[in-house]
Amino acid sequence: MDILRTFSPNDGSLLIERPLADAAAIARKLERARHAQRDWARRSVADRARQVGLFVDAFVAHADAIAAEITAQMGRPIRHAPGEIRGFEDRARTMIDLAEAGLADLEIGGKPGFVRFIRHVPVGVVFVVAPWNYPYLTAVNAIVPALLAGNAVVLKHSAQTPLCAERLADAAREAGLPEGVFSFLHLSHAATQSMIGSSGVDFVCFTGSVEGGRAVERAAAGRFIGLGLELGGKDPAYVRADADLDHAVDSLVDGAFYNAGQSCCGIERIYVARPLYDDFVAKASALASTYVLGDAREASTTLGPMVRASAADFVREQIREAVAAGATAHVDERAFARSEAGSPYLAPQLLTNVDHTMRVMSEESFGPVVGIMPVDGDDEAVRLMNDSAYGLTACVYSRDVEAAVRLGDALETGTVFMNRCDYLDPSLAWTGVKDSGRGCSLSVLGFSQLTRPKSFHLKLP
Repeated sequence: MDILRTFSPNDGSLLIERPLADAAAIARKLERARHAQRDWARRSVADRARQVGLFVDAFVAHADAIAAEITAQMGRPIRHAPGEIRGFEDRARTMIDLAEAGLADLEIGGKPGFVRFIRHVPVGVVFVVAPWNYPYLTAVNAIVPALLAGNAVVLKHSAQTPLCAERLADAAREAGLPEGVFSFLHLSHAATQSMIGSSGVDFVCFTGSVEGGRAVERAAAGRFIGLGLELGGKDPAYVRADADLDHAVDSLVDGAFYNAGQSCCGIERIYVARPLYDDFVAKASALASTYVLGDAREASTTLGPMVRASAADFVREQIREAVAAGATAHVDERAFARSEAGSPYLAPQLLTNVDHTMRVMSEESFGPVVGIMPVDGDDEAVRLMNDSAYGLTACVYSRDVEAAVRLGDALETGTVFMNRCDYLDPSLAWTGVKDSGRGCSLSVLGFSQLTRPKSFHLKLP
């Protein structure tokens, strides 16, 4: 029997051992989901919303224990981990509130003697493949709207955060969700791909790397099922000359280094109007140097380890290459005791004298490093911000709302922020362009990919 083993990035200890599902177990789980979905879909939206609300209640009732498990599994500081449970609840309850409007029939009038409408019909069994970096915030984006829409959900969570799948299943049982409507499997990569290619899955929601997204597309080839793919990011920020400098520094340093930079919409590139550039770099470097790098279980830690040593070494190599090519590093890594090659602990770093020929400015880092470049105006900023294979979010720091909207229209991105970053508002569509993926989650639009339209054309007697 193949075994899943999860090691903590905090100290390398073995946390979890679980058997991986074999083909027979997968087939049973999918059959149960298919059977349960038919009855679940017959319920009213209001009834499903009530039950999903109980599911959310049951989950957040264990917030303290769940936060501690997040810290142990993926290394987020314990002072920050409870925020994920609050974010889970906010997104879930927002989608519950939007369900009636988002799933209502679309009435088509204007033709005497006929009744015409378009109904949102659930797609069936939704397979959710969730990552470790925000294990609940990414999962809730798909799980809750899929259930509200009348689908059954089968969750495969990251091998780094398997307890998250189990916690959600516990909440589903406590809430009395019908057996099979929500379930999970611990799977190998090969079994995951095989499951996507099987007839038991009707839609796939995947959050992960670009290469992972390509693997999902290959596995689903020829099946004509829908895919929601939230992939990578190299998200830029632009600090205009009219920005509140201190606010921009505080916001963007946090946006670059929160969660050790392991966020798809974290800030990885900053472009600063030349009159503010020197002050921005000085203030941001000073703020970055105040982070406390340490074991995520310690209350004083503000920057935990990256998920594994290989991920930290990948970012170290990006930094080393950039410095060798002429970049300037502004944070002394030696001041951070645990930060050394071969360790998951990595000091935050700001780089200047960078350009887009360097990997640190073009390739997703997914770690606590950010490059900063001066620009001579809006046109240059937009050109550089768009010079990327990715397009998830982009932010503008300015006192001029009209300018921010104008710039936003020119930016190739899924979300435009003004005076904030690294945030997801569940009332707005969450989507990306280019290599950041395809599809749309959350908001009233988020139900669209989890349903199919069925038209009713009724000629009256």
